Amino acid sequence: QVQLVESGGGLVQAGGSLRLSCAVSGRTFSSYAMGWFRQAPGKEREFVAGINWRGGRTLYAESVKGRCTISGDIAKNTVYLRMNSLKPEDTAVYYCAASSRVEVSTTPPTYNYWGQGTQVTVSS
Repeated sequence: QVQLVESGGGLVQAGGSLRLSCAVSGRTFSSYAMGWFRQAPGKEREFVAGINWRGGRTLYAESVKGRCTISGDIAKNTVYLRMNSLKPEDTAVYYCAASSRVEVSTTPPTYNYWGQGTQVTVSS
């Protein structure tokens, strides 16, 4: 079984930055494609960024491209999401997810494991 625990969320002013962390236990995250998703109140969960460790491929949603970077530390078994130039519309609960598929997927049902989420609030 794989456990994912997110941290690093909080309240930040527009234009600020945050780094979210996802600690993976149970198996090394290099066995999975890892993704970050977010869900705002009243909205569906949406893909933010993903990484496929086997090929080193990263994928970003258009809404965050150029502002976010997904990375990982194999030694710490932790995946990160660095977010810069934050906007009020980035406010949401951010979730880390792991997929046993080879390729990064943007659709939530393709992910096998999920963390509990961390709240990000961006004030204007």
